[in-house]
Amino acid sequence: MGAVRSQALTLRQCQVFPRYSARVTDGPAPDLVADVFARGCTSRAAFEDVTSKWASLVLLALGEGTFRFNALRRKVDGVSEKMLSQTLQALERDGMLTRDVVTAIPPRVEYELTPLGAAVAERLRALADLLEASVPQVAAARAEHAAR
Repeated sequence: MGAVRSQALTLRQCQVFPRYSARVTDGPAPDLVADVFARGCTSRAAFEDVTSKWASLVLLALGEGTFRFNALRRKVDGVSEKMLSQTLQALERDGMLTRDVVTAIPPRVEYELTPLGAAVAERLRALADLLEASVPQVAAARAEHAAR
């Protein structure tokens, strides 16, 4: 009975949408509480998207300003066109960035963070700064671990 009650509580706490849904809604009910630990919660899917290998780097890059696709690809060293395209689509779907088609000759597409994306990128920047400052400690820990 405890497992059934726990599952029901989780479903009441978090509005569940299919991961890749294009469904339009009026938004979550005001009494819903997101739970990133709940398997079906939209917040968990967004968390997974934001913390994926390439998405974090894309958000950090876009935190520096607006980018076109190829400039962003050059900035995020190692990302393939396919992975960058998929990452941008996922971040756009989650409301982290906007894709603006500029009518010019030739036409161009620019990507820019939304206010939500900027808030996420700001927190990622703090994490990246901490990790960059900790490279000597990480390198020493890796060397010590390898020596075991």
